[in-house]
This record gives sequence, C-alpha cells and structure tokens, in this order.
Amino acid sequence: MLFAQTIAPETLISFWWILIFPILIFAFKPVLRVLFGMVIVPEDRIGIVTKKFALSGAHRELPDGRILATQGEAGIQARTLAPGLYWMMWPWQFSVAMAPFTVVPEGKIGLVLANDGNELPTGNILARKVECDNFQDTVRFLDAGGQKGRQTHVLTSGTYRINTLAFTVSLHNITVINENMVGIVTALDGAPIRKGQIAGEQIDGHNNFQDFDKFLALGGNRGLQPQVILAGSYFINHWGLQIEEIPMTDVPIGYVGVVISYIGEDGEDVTGEHFRHGNIVEKGFRGVWVEPLGPGKYPINKYTMKVELVPTTNLVLNWANARTESHALDKHLCTITVRSKDGFPYNLDVSQIIHVPATEAPKVIGRFGSMVNLVSQVLEPTIGNYFRNSAQDSDVISFLSTRKERQASAKEHIRAVLDEYNVNAVDTLIGDIVPPEALMKTLTDRKIAQEEQKTYETQRMAQEQRQGMEKETAIADMQREIVKAQQSVEIAQRTADATVKKAEGDATSLKLQVSAESEATKLRANADAEATRAKGSAAADATRFTAGAEAERISKTGVAEAEAIMAKGQSTAHSFQLQVEAMGQENFTRLKVTEQIASGKVKIIPELLITGSEGSDGGVNGLMGLQLLKMLEDKAVASK
Repeated sequence: MLFAQTIAPETLISFWWILIFPILIFAFKPVLRVLFGMVIVPEDRIGIVTKKFALSGAHRELPDGRILATQGEAGIQARTLAPGLYWMMWPWQFSVAMAPFTVVPEGKIGLVLANDGNELPTGNILARKVECDNFQDTVRFLDAGGQKGRQTHVLTSGTYRINTLAFTVSLHNITVINENMVGIVTALDGAPIRKGQIAGEQIDGHNNFQDFDKFLALGGNRGLQPQVILAGSYFINHWGLQIEEIPMTDVPIGYVGVVISYIGEDGEDVTGEHFRHGNIVEKGFRGVWVEPLGPGKYPINKYTMKVELVPTTNLVLNWANARTESHALDKHLCTITVRSKDGFPYNLDVSQIIHVPATEAPKVIGRFGSMVNLVSQVLEPTIGNYFRNSAQDSDVISFLSTRKERQASAKEHIRAVLDEYNVNAVDTLIGDIVPPEALMKTLTDRKIAQEEQKTYETQRMAQEQRQGMEKETAIADMQREIVKAQQSVEIAQRTADATVKKAEGDATSLKLQVSAESEATKLRANADAEATRAKGSAAADATRFTAGAEAERISKTGVAEAEAIMAKGQSTAHSFQLQVEAMGQENFTRLKVTEQIASGKVKIIPELLITGSEGSDGGVNGLMGLQLLKMLEDKAVASK
C-alpha cells in the first residue's frame, strides 16, 4: 500500500514486465537452466564449477598432477562464481555447487592447505606466499607458482570467497602471551642452523614472527630462535612456529642475575690474566657476561641463556642439623663432628656469614657455575676441615674455655681463604658445642665442687670477720674502764700537785702576813708617838722615856713574834721539803690527801693497819705512817 501511494499508477503500468520477470524466472527456473544455462548464485554463497568436458581447443585435458582447471580444461574449475545471475552454464556441460563463504571469526586465524599447485622444494614444509588476494583468486595462485600443501600465509578474522575444493581452511586460536610471561619461539621451517650454534641467527623485521614469509626471506633458521615475544596477541602460523609460554626471569631485590649465554660468538675474556677460572665476556657473546642484571624482570630465553641468581646481601650459612635458612643453600650442611686431642668426639654448630659483591658475582659464577657449587666446593670443606684440625690441637675442656679466641682465629683464617675466591667473609660464629655426656658430667661435678669450695671459703671468711668484730667490741668495752682508771690516776696526781702548791702558797702567805703585821705595828707605834708628842712637848718629855721603852719593848716583841712565825713557816716548808725528799712525791701526795680526809673526820683505813713491802724499808714506812697519823690527830686536837 505504501508503495502504491508513492508511485503513480501509469508508472506501475509501464514497468509491469520488471515485476513479472523475476516471477517468471523462479517459476521457470528449471526450464531456463536447460534452455539458457541460467545459474543463480545467492548472495551468501559462491559457485564452484565443474566442467564435464571440453568441446574443442588445445586445453581439453588437465596437465599431469593438476586437479584444478585454469584454462577451460575439463574438471574442477579454479575460478568460482560470485553471487549473481549467470547464463550459458548448461547443465549437460557444467555442474555448479553452492558453497558458503569462508568466515574467520574474532580471536581465530585461518591456516590454509592448498590442494593444488607446484610441488614443495625438498626440505621445505610450508609453501611460500604468492599474491592471490588471500587465496580468493585461485587462478592467480596457480599461475604465480603457488605450491600445494600448507601455506605460510594465514587468514585473519574476516569473510573470504575461497574455493573450498582448491583450499582447505582450518581455524586456530590466535597466540596469546599473558602478562609476566614470555614466548619461546621454535621455527619448523627455514635454513639449517649454523654449525656450532644451538639457535638460529637474530632476524629483525618480521613483526614478531607474524610475517613468516619475511622471516624466511631474510634467512631465518629453523629451530630454536634467540628472540622471544612478549605479552600480547599474535597471528602466528602454528604450522611453521611453535610457541612455549614461560614466566619471565625475576631478579629479586638483594640479588643480581649473572647471565650465562649459550649462543653467540666466542668473546674475548675481559678479566685479565690473573683470573683463569672462566670465560667472562662482554654482553652479546657466548660465555658469562661481565655485567650482571640488577633487580627486575627480564624476558630471558631459558634455552639460549641461563641466569644464576647471586645474593648481594649478607648470606648466613648454618652447619647445623636443625636449622636451614630460606635461601636453602645450606640445606645439605650438617653439624660438624670433631675429635679432640684426648680422643673425645663431640659436635659443634657453626654459622658463616658471607657477602658476594655485585661486581664480583660474574667471577664467582664463572669459577663455580652456581652458588650451590661455591658452598659445596669451597665453604663446606674449608670450614669443616678448619674446625676438625683446630679441635685436634686441644682437649675438649681447653676448646670450651678458649671458644672466643678460636672463633676469632677461625674468622681470620676463613676470610683469607675466601678472598682468593672473590667472596667476603663477614663473620664466623661458633654455635652450640655438645661435648660427650660422660665428660659433661665430670665437668659439671667439678664445677659444683669448685662452687662449694668458694661457698665454704666465703663462710669461713664471714666467721673470721664475725670473730674479729666481737673481739673489737670487747676491747672497746674494756677501753672505757681503762680510760676511766687512767683518768682517776691523773686526777689523783693533779690533786696531789695542787695540795703541794697550796702548802707552798700557805707558807708564803703566812710569811707575808707576819711581815705585814710587823709593819703595821711599827706604823701604829709611830702614830701613837707622834700623837703623844703632839699633846705637848712637856708631856712628851715626861713620858719620853716611858714611851721609848714601851715602843722598844713592843718593837722587839713584834720582831720576835714575826721572826718566830717566819722561823716556824720556814721550818714547816723545810719539813715539807724533807718529807718529799724522804717519802717521794707520790707518797707525800698520798699523805696530804690523807690529812685532808683526816681533817674531815673520815676514816678510810684502819688505825692500826701498817704495811710495807717485804725485803725493803717496809718497817720504816710503817713507823712513818704511824707518826704521820699521830701528828694528824694532834693537829686536829690543837685546831679545836
């Protein structure tokens, strides 16, 4: 209805035959096929033509070995019919088979097998590429010398009009290399590998082996390839190349990777004449590369190169049965068993700390091949033999007691040895030492006895100190009494001295007193005489004789008394002096003390007790004592 509204009726009438023609064709298709050789190829098909016979011409038969006709020969025709209407394809001469288009979906590739073409050269397994519009022009493929068999060229995703009788297309997954992985390539076709090499030559410009024809044209070798392909998706011909996906080489932090290359030319050794234990070469040559790889990830072909990890941090190796470090280089090391000078076997644990400088790592690998070989070939025998030899020089007890010195000696010895192998010995540590059980019991008993002896000695010294303290305490207590007695003696001595001084003072005082009284009497007499004289010369004259006589009498009397007193005092002092000389100062002091006690009516000794020393003047002393006692009593009575 919509069509009728938009087109005028007279226009429809003028083009009626256009609408009738397709109807007639489909209605009379068998008739037209026979009468006019009509063939209709749908839009999603191609027509594959087979010519049953050739009526005339030079090319009536196919050449030997061919299955496709390119010049009108009888047989399967190389040229196909594209979608459309064709005439003169009479059924008695031509048969047309409809075939679908060749579709290569996303994520796939099409590998092509040619069913016709020239023979492959000897040694080739893949037919080289020829220009043929991705195998859609079979005639051009055959005329250009296309070879039968598996083709190097691949079909990427898309739709193709390919003669399926001429070419067989198989679908395959594209090659995918995942992250942190690397693809190792092995070529199945190409020139032979050069003698003396295990991999082909380095070839560039083939777009990661996706253009296999260019790889072959540039002289690529069959076999292992030095190049690798990194993460990504690739159109790789699986008939010509094999891809092995492996992890990338990881060099952790604290390590360097020493590269050992198995391919390349023989390089010149760069270590000099002093190092003759390996071939250290520049990068790109065969041998150990002088420059190690730092920490990181590297796309290394494990079949052409090997990376030996060498730790550049301090590395601890344990000669102990029960301890192994995470690097596992010491997993085969065990506790060292030694024998002492006195024949005792015992075990000891040893830890060795080493450091391999990054610049020296290639030399270590060049000399030993790996860190495992360094441990087994150098460290294990060096350290084991050193401690075995050291233990045989002394007995077990001496070894235990000189552990510190032996550790320092081992450190210096092992450092000197490892310097020859480009390895730094940081420290050598002696761990647990396990002597024989019987010897350990003996040492333990001896130590216990020594400690007990020290305990007894300490207790004895404590007792001695306690005794000394008690003695000093007793002496201190007695010292008080001694001091007190000494003070008493000194007091008595000073009292006696005071008494003597007092007696001498009394004598002097008495003498002065008598002199003073005599002078006073004289003065009074002079005064009275002057007074009497003053009353009158008459009375004076009258009484002059009487006064003069009286004064003379008084004067003589005073002089006589003074002389008597002085004489008595002198006599007393002389008597005291004689007594001191006769009795001694100590005895005289005692006498005066006794007199003072007697004057106080205090009796401290029996009245009739008289003693004296035997064999001496004890009797005289006794009599003198009696006499002194009597004098004291008389003096006391007189004083009353």
